[in-house]
Amino acid sequence: MFDLRRLRLLRELKHRGTLAAVAEALSYSPSTISQQLSLLESEAGVPLLEPIGRRVRLTPQAEILVAHTEALLERLEQAETDLAASLGEIRGTLRVASFQTAALALLPPALTLLRREHPQLRVELVQLEPEVSLPALVARDFDLVLVEEYPRHAPPRVPGLEHETVGRDPLRLALPGEAGRRRAVTSLRELPEHPWVMEPKGTPARQWLTGLCRDAGIEPDVQFESPDPLTHLRLVESGHAAAVLPDLLWSLRAPGIPLHPLPDTDASRRILTAVRRGTGQRPTLRAVRRAIDRAYKRALPQKAG
Repeated sequence: MFDLRRLRLLRELKHRGTLAAVAEALSYSPSTISQQLSLLESEAGVPLLEPIGRRVRLTPQAEILVAHTEALLERLEQAETDLAASLGEIRGTLRVASFQTAALALLPPALTLLRREHPQLRVELVQLEPEVSLPALVARDFDLVLVEEYPRHAPPRVPGLEHETVGRDPLRLALPGEAGRRRAVTSLRELPEHPWVMEPKGTPARQWLTGLCRDAGIEPDVQFESPDPLTHLRLVESGHAAAVLPDLLWSLRAPGIPLHPLPDTDASRRILTAVRRGTGQRPTLRAVRRAIDRAYKRALPQKAG
């Protein structure tokens, strides 16, 4: 009979990559992790790890054990969900990760609703981008994450997760100075002289917007990079850059600059919540998802539903 705690350590190693990362995440020493995995190897009767330089790699037999561990943990989470649903009250702690705009525009009003309706529920929030938060959700660092998907750049779905769509967030063109006060922008081809502010290289938002410019026949002059849409907004307001800004920003403040529809495209990003499979019906998660949905409908009423 395998020890489930040791199996979980093996699974953690697969997801986190190094013994040091597992030790840090679980507040153990690396030597303790190594000792427990050695005991698991003795239980299995086969090697589970092989050295690769200063790191270790899971053997094929270890991968088999991890796959079964994932199934066991999913069943245990389903048991927790069923038990929580039987109690008829919503309480406990829920860990949430969110990208920045949703953390600014959706989570505060959602937390206000939850505090009023479920005062025994504690929600802990961390701001993280989806490329970090989704693997952390799989690793059980979080219970729910808010993610964004851009047109034609939706990343492959992570196995073991379930997604629900909150809604769409329209994306609009913002131009500096006199260009921003034009009556209409008929093509991005009109804008090659404008510097741009964009998300960092490699992000879905940057890939999408760069592709949009190239489809229009221009190579954008990206003079500024920032993951912060408020920085993008300030650079437009101060006349330094063109940008594409999400409508969710205007749930925080009225736009002080003209906004233009992006020509030749119906541009919007999709906002979703993701949870691990088997946990979606947990009362705490259902309550948080409902609160986020209500906050979205208030922030973007014309797009709700």
